[in-house]
Amino acid sequence: MPRLFTALEIPRNVAMSLSLLRGGIPGARWIDVENYHITLRFIGDVDGRTADEIVDRLDRIDRPEFQATLTGIGSFGSKKPHSVYAGVSPSPEMYALQSEIERICQRIGLPPDPRKFTPHVTLARLKNCRLDDVVHYLSGRGNFWTTPFMVNRFVLLSSKESVGGGPYLTEEIFPLQDVSYGYAQGDMEPVKSFL
Repeated sequence: MPRLFTALEIPRNVAMSLSLLRGGIPGARWIDVENYHITLRFIGDVDGRTADEIVDRLDRIDRPEFQATLTGIGSFGSKKPHSVYAGVSPSPEMYALQSEIERICQRIGLPPDPRKFTPHVTLARLKNCRLDDVVHYLSGRGNFWTTPFMVNRFVLLSSKESVGGGPYLTEEIFPLQDVSYGYAQGDMEPVKSFL
């Protein structure tokens, strides 16, 4: 069974901005543009029955769409960096969606995710890269940011067991509620929102 995880997709124009950050760290393994994503919850290897139950429960999530912005570049692993990433501006809606997915996974019987949710887009995996090279790379790109983009769905992705970084296959798509329509006070007719 492939490894499963839930994620937010990165729009093509944002992915192209991220692709301009590739290069500059000798020995880094850069993630392919089509594999950029924001992981919400790593699920791992599960049997078919558990996978079906996960899909059924995720399909019931009823949350609004929201905006996301990528901002800043950082690395995981302070003295021995193992990856470089683009940060994601905090969003209450994103954290609420991630928390609901986490609760669903635990109710199904999966162990809690041991890592604190830190939304990010992995840009490169680092193995035997010099700390000085990583510091130099980060110092020249710290002011990176993208324009906000709308997140109107999340996905269930699968990957074959590997060293990470794809290729990923979209197994299921779960739409979020369209919030572009609101209701006027005392009126049940949709009114276009200009937010």
